[in-house]
Amino acid sequence: MDSRRLLRTSATALVAAGLVLSGCSGGSDAAAPRTAAPAPSSAPEAPKLKKYYEQKLKWRDCGVEGFQCATLRAPLDYAKPDGEEVELAVSRARATGPGKRLGSLLVNPGGPGGSAVGYLQGYAGIGYPAPVRARYDMVAVDPRGVARSEPVECLTGPQMDAYTQVDQTPDDTAEINALSAAFKDFAAGCEKKSGKVLPHVSTVETARDMDVLRAVLGDGKLTYVGASYGTFLGATYAELFPDRVGRLVLDGAMDPSLSALDLNRDQTGGFETAFRAFAADCVRKPDCPLGTGSVAAAGEAMKKFFRDVDAEPVPTGESRKLGESLATTGVIAAMYDEGAWPQLREALAQAMGGEGSGLLALADSYYERETDGTYANLMSANAAVNCLDLPPAYRDAAAVEKAVPSFEKASPVFGAGLAWAALNCTYWPAPSTGRPHRITAEGAAPILVVGTTRDPATPYRWARSLADQLSSGTLLTYEGDGHTAYGRGSDCIDTAINAYLLEGTPPADGKRCS
Repeated sequence: MDSRRLLRTSATALVAAGLVLSGCSGGSDAAAPRTAAPAPSSAPEAPKLKKYYEQKLKWRDCGVEGFQCATLRAPLDYAKPDGEEVELAVSRARATGPGKRLGSLLVNPGGPGGSAVGYLQGYAGIGYPAPVRARYDMVAVDPRGVARSEPVECLTGPQMDAYTQVDQTPDDTAEINALSAAFKDFAAGCEKKSGKVLPHVSTVETARDMDVLRAVLGDGKLTYVGASYGTFLGATYAELFPDRVGRLVLDGAMDPSLSALDLNRDQTGGFETAFRAFAADCVRKPDCPLGTGSVAAAGEAMKKFFRDVDAEPVPTGESRKLGESLATTGVIAAMYDEGAWPQLREALAQAMGGEGSGLLALADSYYERETDGTYANLMSANAAVNCLDLPPAYRDAAAVEKAVPSFEKASPVFGAGLAWAALNCTYWPAPSTGRPHRITAEGAAPILVVGTTRDPATPYRWARSLADQLSSGTLLTYEGDGHTAYGRGSDCIDTAINAYLLEGTPPADGKRCS
């Protein structure tokens, strides 16, 4: 797997934050009430929804060997099921056998904004363990607003290039105003291009779409593997439909009880943990561009590099130069998988020598920018979903300035930039419809929650918290680096998850793997 593909596979889980992480997490700088998410209106099979639950999918060739595709219809607004519809892209790979078919296994790679269909066809449908693919039809649906499913669009490619280069560590009023203006322009572009769908891409609505798909596929219960944000989607499904929970794997878990301010600050600490692990590995090597001293010294060298490219961006061989924003994104991209650390060392050495193309390539991979200058809709969908799911993290720029010290305490390397990144939902045109709250999913079958101890994007304590909240939650821990655990090289993790998916028995609560 080449490095660009590696990052696309492993770094889909953006989860929180703003400019650097392609979205916003909602929440408030004041503590938000822990209210419950909205429940489905009456039974999902109520007469007005019956046509959706009883629709027949027309499977066709995808143009990708081994996969079929179809289109699922769902109401744009579940409160108005007789109104407009959305069309959602679905794909599957049939169970290969041998062994009795167990039904459908739905997968979601996270984001929000990651293409589940792309993930299925590019990895899960061919790379999940053979015994799992033998017994399940592997299935994915691009969530509403994402990729092939009524995608949210906001800016053109050149506009996105400008947006990703905006200074995210403003030093004065003019730079604060410029950053705020960039977020306002982004939000205005989304409203102009995608105003119809923008209020209807929440996680609750996507979870309801998943239940329609479950029924249409003929499954009495949902079997599901969700990574990162996909864990929040899976937990939301369990909350809405606890009696329809089959075997749910929530890998790289989010904590639904946190406000956006807390989510962003915790994630900032997660990236610091990952950076320290990278730095500890780097300084043991003679060619480490951050020096061969202590981890703390490496952190200071990293901060100095960011200051240097903020003051004087580095050439990249194209019209875009590598400033602090793109450089930070490139470094963060490599935090998702320790397999990318050698690439990061080389890219940092090049950039410190005046050639920034390596870090730019990492940043482009993270943002899903193609070589022709076009972008996937990852960043647009990420913001659209997160800004609906929780209230904005800040009331205004002044609130960010007050929060910066706490972010810098969480991460001396990334803190200031990630504090400002969470400002974008402040200007979002569609009001939030969700609130932070605990998810218990009373009555659900056992749910397997997986956490990695040095996960950069979904800190380990989030997995502990979600497993504690869920009435039937079981925690499986991977002691290691990188984002998520399933299929990343641990036989212990894979064996435990495979046994749960194939036999229905989760590992003992608290099991740890390394």
